[in-house]
Amino acid sequence: MKITARYAFVLSRIVLVGAALLAFGARAEVIDIDNAELARLSAAGVPVIDIRTEGEWKETGVVPGSRLITLFDEQGRADAPAWLAKVKGVAGPEQPVIVICRSGNRTRAASQLLSQQAGYRTVYNVKAGIRAWAGDNRPLVPAATAVATCPAGARC
Repeated sequence: MKITARYAFVLSRIVLVGAALLAFGARAEVIDIDNAELARLSAAGVPVIDIRTEGEWKETGVVPGSRLITLFDEQGRADAPAWLAKVKGVAGPEQPVIVICRSGNRTRAASQLLSQQAGYRTVYNVKAGIRAWAGDNRPLVPAATAVATCPAGARC
């Protein structure tokens, strides 16, 4: 069978689309969760990454056991590579992680960063943030307690 240039072009496009679909299917799953699911997953050992600023942690307290790793500073700037390196010190891409912020807005960006750029397979996004957690009278601890749990070598 003689392969024409047109046939080769079409075949290469089919292969490209197939590869893209496979890569898309291998991407992480971002799952929005509520407070009950946060409590269940955290109790099961899934790490909670609190991406808020230090001032926010001190103001409200944090979910017990949280790892405090700020993504966006007070001016809204982020150093994504540095943040990802710190998160990898807590959990690798093959492990599930939970991300939480004040209201669930910043964690959308964090979840996408973890899933699309860092290859995390399962990312749980706390959709209503620490506000809802506190509003439900769930347990909070002082930020100083959580800072002590940061991974070795990470500045949280």
